[in-house]
Amino acid sequence: MKKIAIVNGVNLSELGSREVNVYGHTDFFSFLDLLKKRFPDIELIYFQSNKVDELADFMLQQKHSDGIILNPGAYTHTSVILADTIAAISAKVLEVHITNVYGRENFRKNSLIASNCCGSICGFGLAGYEMALFYLTS
Repeated sequence: MKKIAIVNGVNLSELGSREVNVYGHTDFFSFLDLLKKRFPDIELIYFQSNKVDELADFMLQQKHSDGIILNPGAYTHTSVILADTIAAISAKVLEVHITNVYGRENFRKNSLIASNCCGSICGFGLAGYEMALFYLTS
């Protein structure tokens, strides 16, 4: 059985109630239940934190998994720590964003982690996580 970690960063615990016009009405745990039903042969491990050091520590613990889907939120644009963590592990890391970061504020167009990830998916809402699972499990 493949093991994929989904790692969400800052403020993503507020999905479903935060800026619903931007991020939608679905909370992540409801969506995670749906993913587990759609991918019953994949062991999905979920972690969310607003603290960059906790995100880095968790990703280091998952370094031998079959993949990591990472939505670091605003840490995308600011965290050399996460970029270095991704470079240090053997697991493929796929960057996911719910919104199209290239259609938002200019500072969001710069990802410090993208060059260390195997790819990036943005702008497809929560379906981006499902797309990432298809990629990492094929």
